[in-house]
Amino acid sequence: MRFLIIGCGYLGMAIGERLVAAGHSVTGVRRGPDVDGELAARGIGLLEGDITDRDNVRSWPEGWDVVINAVSSSRGGAEVYRQVYGNGTRHVVERYAGSGLARYIHISSTSVYGQTDGGWVDEDSATEPGTETGGVLVDTERWLLEERKVRGFPVVLLRVAGIYGPGRGHLLSQLLKGEARIQGDGSRWVNMVHRDDAARAVICVAQASEVGSVYNVVDDEPVSQGAFVSWLAQEYGKASPPMATELENSARKRGLTHKRVLNRRLRALGWELEYPTYRDGYRLGESADWN
Repeated sequence: MRFLIIGCGYLGMAIGERLVAAGHSVTGVRRGPDVDGELAARGIGLLEGDITDRDNVRSWPEGWDVVINAVSSSRGGAEVYRQVYGNGTRHVVERYAGSGLARYIHISSTSVYGQTDGGWVDEDSATEPGTETGGVLVDTERWLLEERKVRGFPVVLLRVAGIYGPGRGHLLSQLLKGEARIQGDGSRWVNMVHRDDAARAVICVAQASEVGSVYNVVDDEPVSQGAFVSWLAQEYGKASPPMATELENSARKRGLTHKRVLNRRLRALGWELEYPTYRDGYRLGESADWN
């Protein structure tokens, strides 16, 4: 099969590497050249392009079986989200609607769930985020599902939790630098997934999902922020970090959610995790060289 991965960065390369190993043809979209040879080393072809540029996207070739949109906002604000996720997604749909795609896999986020009561949420739970960026993601999801109804566009939505893995582990990095703090009373739930398991989820839905479906991509065990940081400290032989000050808490309070995300629908599809809990993914032997 021929795969196009838009935004072939941290997650996209992990997806592409596995697809190439399985014998598929993979091309990754990046804004610039493959200067350091990351894509070439993994057998991934390069298409230089900009999802926010409508004319540029119109010039992209056809012939793909699956398009995966794994583009990142690079931690931008609401306007960047609108350009990348809102406008950019529309450009891609305009380009490939009616082109014979089997799947268009859209990477969204569990931040679309704005719940703050600590309860469990699944794909049928309300999506009413308390942030402007989350609102852009929800609007994009709803537009895509409408395109499925109106034009038969073969979208599959993946709501991915906080990704960690080699080179990426924010709380671990803070702990190792002595900068970690436990927010509030430490009870807020954290939902995570290892990069490699997220990549497997994308491949799983490319092969077995029903178009128009929505799947949560998250590991099997949410953990409270306090318990997670305390476990990291014990695992890495560091002192347990202090509680955040009132000023630090107030600076981070806006937009924080408190929920536990379920993955049963994706599990039922046949998705298997190499790192079913944070303990499996963050154990010292796995991640000592990340930072």
